[in-house]
Amino acid sequence: MPSPAAAARAIAPRARDLALEGEAARRLPIEVAEAMVNAGLPRLAVPKSVGGAEAAPAEIVEAIEALAIGDGAAGWCLMIAVTTGLLGGYLPPAEAQQVFGDERAVVGGVVAPRGTAVVSGDDVVVSGRWPWASFSNHCTWLVGGCSVTDGDTTRSPPGGTPEPHLALMPAADVEIVDTWRASGLKGTGSNDIEVNHLTVPTGLCIPFATMAPVADGPLYAFPLFGLLALGISAVCLGLARAAIDAFDEVAVDKVPAMSLRKLKARPHAQMQRAQAEAKVASARSWLYAVIDEAWVAAGAGDPMTPVRRARLRLAATHATLQSAEAVDLMYDAGGGSSVHETSPLQRCFRDVHTATQHMMVGSPTLEAAGRVLLGVDDGGLML
Repeated sequence: MPSPAAAARAIAPRARDLALEGEAARRLPIEVAEAMVNAGLPRLAVPKSVGGAEAAPAEIVEAIEALAIGDGAAGWCLMIAVTTGLLGGYLPPAEAQQVFGDERAVVGGVVAPRGTAVVSGDDVVVSGRWPWASFSNHCTWLVGGCSVTDGDTTRSPPGGTPEPHLALMPAADVEIVDTWRASGLKGTGSNDIEVNHLTVPTGLCIPFATMAPVADGPLYAFPLFGLLALGISAVCLGLARAAIDAFDEVAVDKVPAMSLRKLKARPHAQMQRAQAEAKVASARSWLYAVIDEAWVAAGAGDPMTPVRRARLRLAATHATLQSAEAVDLMYDAGGGSSVHETSPLQRCFRDVHTATQHMMVGSPTLEAAGRVLLGVDDGGLML
């Protein structure tokens, strides 16, 4: 079988061809979604015990990056499906089989605890509305973060604050509310999802902050939020590479207005192209180095220390920010032609600056990583 990255690279050209169609529909084209499922890509982080790939983090990041080179929205949707698939390693075996046992299962949703779950015997009754549910149109199960109440008591660890839980719900029982109208990543279908008084078995409503993996593979030693951040950075690296490639194509033949030289012969454009390459290549290299370092440690059974978690998050945020700067350079160097809807540069520009707004790669993550590196605290749940 081809590697995950090779499978993603095979889909990327068609994803690029259909990118404008996805933007117009505000959701990923069915053809691209089906190709991802057929290649098994959404199951890269699902445990082998329920038929998943349980791939190494570097393989996951490389696959997301490769698909995002074709279309940022496709890469983003894959990132959501793969990182949510990690929950298969935290569910009890029977529930993991129920959700992920179907080889075509795709899981997405929203972790933020915007819902409520009221205990009712062996079930919880879930209500809530969650924005930013990317890829939800193509999911078979959806996750919603909730606070859990049992009578008059909100569940929390001993002596702790109320703990968010994750309720896994069949997608057929969840309403998708058409709200996704954004400047970038338009084709991700990141609509709101909503349920009202949906009964969910307690085995499918798991505590988030204190849950421990049931699966024992080294993949599940990685922090959930850390892997999510790595996935976002992979999308941004793919977008940066796509912008560089798009600029290279333009620079070959374009003669800017009021100039006698082609764009590729202009010193300023040459400098910007070199700067973009250095930003992407160096950030990418460090990202994969930090991932490999953590993977080797996980394989040896070493604990995921706060410093290791901080380095993963720092490398992800750094790669995201450097990718955005590289896209900006290529968008600027492309000149007036960059603004047209037919130009991949304007789509890369919009997409990458939408991705940078995600809280997992925002400036507070730099603060959290810095606190750990300075020995102030352990970073908490943010890392």
